[in-house]
Amino acid sequence: MLRYQVDDMSCGHCVQAITAAVKGVDPTAEVAVDLQSKSVEIATTAAGPVVRAAIREAGYTPQEAGEAAPAARASC
Repeated sequence: MLRYQVDDMSCGHCVQAITAAVKGVDPTAEVAVDLQSKSVEIATTAAGPVVRAAIREAGYTPQEAGEAAPAARASC
């Protein structure tokens, strides 16, 4: 299970974009997003760095749970 804090995620569009990015590298991945806490949990067989890179390519800054996050920037 991968867990990320995505502080620049702010709306339903963000949730859809992140889910699509993850599904782009693993179509069978299960993505659970808590928009209020800005957290994402992903059950996947893809490597963490690959998933993280896909989320970054979608325009977001995923930080591993517990990792210090940079200042958030709005994506929408």
